[in-house]
Amino acid sequence: MAMPIDSGRSNQKRRTRAAIVEAASELIAAGGEVSMPTIARAAMVSEPTAYRYFPDLPSLISEALAGTWPPPAEALAPVADSIDPAERVAFACEFLLRGVLRRQGAVRAMIAATITRPTAATARPGVRFGLIDHALAPLEDTLGSTAPEALAQLKRDLAVVVSAEALFTLTDLCGLAPDDAIDSAVRTATTLTEAAMRTARRG
Repeated sequence: MAMPIDSGRSNQKRRTRAAIVEAASELIAAGGEVSMPTIARAAMVSEPTAYRYFPDLPSLISEALAGTWPPPAEALAPVADSIDPAERVAFACEFLLRGVLRRQGAVRAMIAATITRPTAATARPGVRFGLIDHALAPLEDTLGSTAPEALAQLKRDLAVVVSAEALFTLTDLCGLAPDDAIDSAVRTATTLTEAAMRTARRG
């Protein structure tokens, strides 16, 4: 029995979409340039075809990155027994920034594509926020109950430092080697956390 034409087209569309996502994933894993033209070439489709399946680069990168970052609890498992927020934040910061380095082609492309279109920023994974929340979990019952705004401010402060933007500022503009840039960001994140804890204890 012959397959219905519509079913055949649907299967072809699924295969084409999967090929585009797979090509994007492979380029991301390789750490090289990630753009719609390079992804289309790798998937052996035309660029207009790629845009028919994904309206913009952020939406494609977001789908290709789905599931590549572990959930916060899994990421911070090595410090799961620690109740020291500064230690946990330091680990979270290094974990995120080393992950950014491995995926920097995609991360840079995502930042470039969304920086001039803030409404598209929701397509970015936002991994930092989950890591920061989980790292600061020991403070929820203390600082979170006695000074919730102080905890919220600390999370905002850390969102600036525990970020790809901070890493690229340190490497691209300050000229630091990646390891030195990560060390600098980790020191800053730790300092912010320790300062907030000292303020909370004095309060």
